[in-house]
Amino acid sequence: MGALRPLGDLVSSLQVVFSPDMLRAQNAEAHAFPKEPEVWRNSLYIPAGAAALSAALLLLHITIHSRPVKFLHSKLSASHTVSADDASSDTVVAPGVDERSHIRRHVDDLGGPMIFAFRLARLLSVVALLALSIVTVMSSGFRKAHSGASNQSMWINISLCVVYVLALLLSSATIAGGQTTRRIACRHLATLLAVTWGVYMYRDVWPLATYSLSPFDASEGWVLWVKVALLTVAGVVIPLTAPRQYIPLDPEDPQEPSPEQTASIMSLIVYFWLDPLIWEAYKTPHLKLEKLPPNADYDLVQTLIKKSYPQLDPFQAKTNRHMFWGLLRVFPKECLIVNAMIVIKVLTGLASPIGIRQLLAYMETGGQGAVVYPWVWIMWLFFGPLIGSIAFQWYIFYTTRVSVRIQAIITSLVFDHALRIRVKADDDKSSSSVAPSASTTPDTASVVEFTLDSSTSEEETVRASSVGADSSGKKQKKDEKRATTPEGERSNLVGKLNNLVTVDMEKITAAKDLWILIIMAPLQVSLSIWFLYDVLGWSSFVGLATMLALFPIPGYITNITQKVQREKMKRTDARTQAVTETMNVIRMIKLFGWEPQTADQIDEKRQDELAWQKKYQLLTLSVTMSNFAIPLVVMLITFFTYTVIMNQQLSASKIFSSMAVFEILRECLFVTTGFIPLVIQAKVSLERVHEFLYKTELLDVFTTVKEGERFVSAAEVTPGIIGIRECAFTWAGEHDCTMTPGPPRRRFTLRVEEELIFKRSHFNLIVGPTGSGKTSLLMALLGEMHHIPAGPSSYVSLPREGGVAYAAQESWVQNETIRDNIIFGSPYDEERYSKVIEHCALQRDLSLFDAGDMTEVGEKGLTLSGGQKARVTLARAIYSSAEILLLDDVLAALDVHTAKWIVDKCFRGDLVRGRTVILVTHNVAIASPIADFVVSLGTDGRIASMGSLDLALAKNKKLSQDLREEKDEIRKAEHEVDEVEPNVPARKDGKLIVEEEVEVGHVGWPTMKLYIKSVGGSHPVLFWTAIAGGIFVANFTITMQIWFLGYWAQQYEEHDPQDVHVAYYLGLYSAMLLVLTASFGLSFRTWVIGGLRASRKIHRELIASVLGTTLRWLDQTPVSRIIARCTQDVDTIDSKVQNFVFYIIEQTLDMSIRFFAVIVFSPLFSIPGAIIAGIGGACGQVYMKAQLCVKREMSNAKAPVLGHFGAAIGGLTSIRAYGAQEVFRKESMKRIDRFTRATVPFWNLNRWVCIRLDALGGLFASSLAVYLVYFTNIRASNVGFSLNMAVSFAQMILWWIHIMNELELSGNSLERVLQYINIEHEAKPIPSGVPPAYWPASGELRVEKLSARYSPDGPRVLHEVSFEVKSGERVGIVGRTGSGKSSLTLSLLRCIVTEGKVYYDGLDTNSINLDSLRSHITIIPQVPELLAGTLRQNLDPFDQHDDAVLNDALRGAGLFSLQGQGDEGRITLDSEIASGGSNLSVGQRQILALARAIVRQSKLLILDEATSAIDYATDAIIQRSLRTELGKDVTLLTIAHRLQTIMDADKIMVLDAGRIVEFDTPRALLENPDGMLRALVEESGDKEALFNMARGVSAS
Repeated sequence: MGALRPLGDLVSSLQVVFSPDMLRAQNAEAHAFPKEPEVWRNSLYIPAGAAALSAALLLLHITIHSRPVKFLHSKLSASHTVSADDASSDTVVAPGVDERSHIRRHVDDLGGPMIFAFRLARLLSVVALLALSIVTVMSSGFRKAHSGASNQSMWINISLCVVYVLALLLSSATIAGGQTTRRIACRHLATLLAVTWGVYMYRDVWPLATYSLSPFDASEGWVLWVKVALLTVAGVVIPLTAPRQYIPLDPEDPQEPSPEQTASIMSLIVYFWLDPLIWEAYKTPHLKLEKLPPNADYDLVQTLIKKSYPQLDPFQAKTNRHMFWGLLRVFPKECLIVNAMIVIKVLTGLASPIGIRQLLAYMETGGQGAVVYPWVWIMWLFFGPLIGSIAFQWYIFYTTRVSVRIQAIITSLVFDHALRIRVKADDDKSSSSVAPSASTTPDTASVVEFTLDSSTSEEETVRASSVGADSSGKKQKKDEKRATTPEGERSNLVGKLNNLVTVDMEKITAAKDLWILIIMAPLQVSLSIWFLYDVLGWSSFVGLATMLALFPIPGYITNITQKVQREKMKRTDARTQAVTETMNVIRMIKLFGWEPQTADQIDEKRQDELAWQKKYQLLTLSVTMSNFAIPLVVMLITFFTYTVIMNQQLSASKIFSSMAVFEILRECLFVTTGFIPLVIQAKVSLERVHEFLYKTELLDVFTTVKEGERFVSAAEVTPGIIGIRECAFTWAGEHDCTMTPGPPRRRFTLRVEEELIFKRSHFNLIVGPTGSGKTSLLMALLGEMHHIPAGPSSYVSLPREGGVAYAAQESWVQNETIRDNIIFGSPYDEERYSKVIEHCALQRDLSLFDAGDMTEVGEKGLTLSGGQKARVTLARAIYSSAEILLLDDVLAALDVHTAKWIVDKCFRGDLVRGRTVILVTHNVAIASPIADFVVSLGTDGRIASMGSLDLALAKNKKLSQDLREEKDEIRKAEHEVDEVEPNVPARKDGKLIVEEEVEVGHVGWPTMKLYIKSVGGSHPVLFWTAIAGGIFVANFTITMQIWFLGYWAQQYEEHDPQDVHVAYYLGLYSAMLLVLTASFGLSFRTWVIGGLRASRKIHRELIASVLGTTLRWLDQTPVSRIIARCTQDVDTIDSKVQNFVFYIIEQTLDMSIRFFAVIVFSPLFSIPGAIIAGIGGACGQVYMKAQLCVKREMSNAKAPVLGHFGAAIGGLTSIRAYGAQEVFRKESMKRIDRFTRATVPFWNLNRWVCIRLDALGGLFASSLAVYLVYFTNIRASNVGFSLNMAVSFAQMILWWIHIMNELELSGNSLERVLQYINIEHEAKPIPSGVPPAYWPASGELRVEKLSARYSPDGPRVLHEVSFEVKSGERVGIVGRTGSGKSSLTLSLLRCIVTEGKVYYDGLDTNSINLDSLRSHITIIPQVPELLAGTLRQNLDPFDQHDDAVLNDALRGAGLFSLQGQGDEGRITLDSEIASGGSNLSVGQRQILALARAIVRQSKLLILDEATSAIDYATDAIIQRSLRTELGKDVTLLTIAHRLQTIMDADKIMVLDAGRIVEFDTPRALLENPDGMLRALVEESGDKEALFNMARGVSAS
């Protein structure tokens, strides 16, 4: 029954306090003892003081806004503005208007009926308080008259009447005043009532919690408690629960308010305003972005720009200070709130230690000397952590919101500044240098979350699945490579700017918890040491010294860990590069049968990466263990000092309270070691952004003239003139030490030494050799180059009044539809648009797309060939209404047929007539007929001639020679019999290939099963037993340690202190620490081995799956999605999935042990504990459903931001030329706002669940405390142990939910990988499919009734084709587009679904493994794909041959005869090849592909002949090599595009509609007057030569 005594004390004390006799006695006692502190007696003067201060401030405000002061201010400032209050406070009602309508409008102006009702209720409460105060004054006057009481109490009551009168006036103003008046009155009223309520709480409620005090105003009886109730309603409940009125930041442009802006303070504190969103998400399969709350107007980019640019934008900021200080000035209010919340969190963090200490001390002493009742400390255990949780959640709310705003600000800032910078060209045109690949932006057709955990960003070019005929430049001949232009090779620029808004942005926002390091950690350590000193005396300083001595250990290990992480990232980069390169050329790998070797190569790099991953994870374990063990060691040494050296006794209250504080110190240590690297990284990233903003070279128009700098004024220019006079132009200023990103370059200067004036309304041509500055001349006109005037008469003039359009040499397209790319923001005119499509030769291309011009072009024009992109870029310029067209070598990427069409139809057509065209071109032969004015540039960057074409040819012999060669090539092209078949499918809706599957709901069991099976390996039972057993032992030992400390303290109660063997208990505790460390370390190490096994197995399966898939699947799947699976998703599995699965196992076992420990001492509490845990689980379930929806929408919304950013940076010159900067800014802001709309609820949902789970945890701990204190009779040490278990269990609920949520989110990567493991595959190799070692001995090929289709249910593309080719024969295959030439090639390699028989050297190819078959056939595609690396790696990627063999192959293929020994940039085995061979011409690529075929020594060679993109010299070398260098037994099948290359073949096969219509010798076929080959030859312009070739072959 003794345990019920405190409860009986509480009930009896309340009965006594509220009895009438006691009230009278307390009143007399209160007046009888003058020794009461004055502050206690006169505290009711505080509200009067607050009222006086409020009145003074209101008078000051009224004075400032009075008419005389405003008049004086208007005179001084010569301007007068009407305040919002003036505008809104006086509402004039027109005569005859219904009074009810006026009241309704006024209620709406207040914010609606709900706000009006709350304010009216507060007004009525204040009226009631005033009435009660008047009654109190009258009754005190009556008492004074009869009993002679003092005047002081009467004056106090009168002062309260004055307070309530002011409150009444303010309440009335909150209803009847204008907008500004209402806002000010609400603040004053809330403050005044809160102060008054606080005074009454102090005087009359707090005493009820103490043993010695009693309510001071008890003499008022029931009136007092009515007053307290009314004050609670008016001063606390209504201010906290009343909805807030939405007041737009810009009254002229009000936005749809976010629920956050109208929610009450209480709703904000506990996030009730998110409830509708969460339940909506819970009820629907997936919540779309449009269903999320709209952005608050203070979160819109436009608002943030106005607020931040004056501090951050170099063009608006007054000082060049570090960005950190600028950001502080942008968010001063948020920083103050954040730091205030941190202080509250730290202070309330000691609530649990203090509560446990006082509660256990009460139980130890039986309540002797207690000041307050134990229920106070129990409430303290609940409200202290809850208030701390609310404060901390508000801290996170503000830090995450500020981080979202900083993301928006920096993205906008970098984007806006990028529109000002000079994009430098690479003037060094050496063809031997490898062009760096451009940085990509995310595949916006996929739900790819760009994880930025690694230090590198994805910078691989995602190429189209196949390239059309015009994808390669006609003029990429010999060693000549197109000049790199500002619009072209700019990977440095795009890559660095993308890094600024991705990697650097992530690092900046990751350091949002900087204040924890600066404020929280020092304050927490100081208060913890103070508390420990109060509990354990100076032994706490010994503990502090121990902690400081041990602190460098985790720091040292962390330093090593970071070094290992860097090495690991290098290996990850190498593996990622290998995977990316493989996926970019996966079709080539499949056609060559290289899948097994490629998989082995990638696997080798993967093994190296995982070896470093193992080191990294084991070092991470060391850091974790040291952070865990150091506080335990510190606690052990502190207790040793306290008991052995200080010879003091431990008690439960000392042990369990100090244990809680040591836990706080452990968290502090963990946070400090974790945050310091983040802050350092953020500092570096901020400096990178600052460096870009302040040290990047800008266009001349943005460069301010420095004081004292000599400036040459521009000469007077005739209006409308287009020209340059006496100027020089460079890509950088004189003293260029700026940090503008750009490739290394030689110093190039364009000089115009005379006056160059282009003809208006005519066609102007700019010609000259590579590197002469043709593009630079256009850039100079556009203002992109640095302008150096030679004298006062210098000028540069490009009139922009009528508009300027620009088509870049390297075509620039946006990730929009073809139509949107052409229209480019101009009004849609169907007739004009149709003409543009026709004139730019796009009609046939659009007909090939199911969605026509509504086809999305994809990222970087993924679905378009090079020539198609060039024509879309040209069409954009032609469609625009600009008077001046600047066209930079738009014909280079087109074949001769298309180029002639463009010149004849477009440049001579009515859409260009009357407009000024300045065309840079190499194709002089095609463009010369339309040239009215020709500017010829020399290699020194000077103008060689200007005027007619004849003048240019006379002065430039090289130009004349090129002109003759081009005319020969034009004639050659006229002999082509077909055009290249495009192979870029699109769906009818225009979307890219196929929509990526998006999983809805939770991660499924098949997904987790994949990981669990992979982790377990070949002995899953043994593995999981070891993991679970080790973790169980570790967590059970932790629990036993806590119980053991309480047991140790209990010994001092039961035995004489001298009899307690301290060494024994310290030894046992140390042994437990060793067992704990060993078991956890071993289990984690075992898990690391299992995790690496799973990572290796899943990666291997994924690579094997993708390499083994069908070409049809590859055609339907963008390469970027495959790369994302193999890189980002695999990285997530390696790190997050592995860690979170371990954490969830560890946390589940730990929670179970602690819950069981609570039940052991409190069996009855199992039911409420289970209920609370169930509610927590339900909250977590609801939360995770909403969070998954929002997370997926956030990922979807992020990709378009980065996609638009990358596309815009890639086309800076074009955007500026068109003057479209503002359009792009608005689009960027729109996309950022969409991203913000998803990001804000993502962070807020975390706050919603944290508050609820913390409240549940506090309820669990405090209710257990009530049960233990009032309903049981157990020892204080066991109470402390139970409370420790309960508090930690409650905290673990939140952590468990958090881990589960993170595992769900990370599990999305597992889902995506599983999708690509379970795809359609080709036949797997089997032992019986290995051919004999001698096979193939010859190139004999026999085909019987071969039919083929691209999918099992698709139409046939080949119809029972039968033919036979003898070993060593050369067969030409011709046919018009769609006849089945490519399909025949693919069917021979079994790349598509086939029926019938193919015998290769006597063996049925259906019985041979695919890799064996394809490795013995070599195909040379029209535009061969090459690997990034050296030429040696391309010829022999698996190191199977020595250099002599490779050089012989190169010599045999004709490479050495194409280049001289002393040629600069001569290609050798060590020459670097760019990804896809982009730094080589098409001819060079075909020669290298031929060399590769010679190395492979295949008996069957299939050549898809290149078109007129190859010059005569290269073509002749290739044809000679094919005739002389191949073995006599090598069979050659040539898919011909020009008749003269196959008329000397042994046989010619003519295909039509998937059938062989003719197959015989050329002579025999030409003798058939009705034959198709005869018809093709008759159509040719060179039929006599073709007939002679055929006769010559037959004769020989």
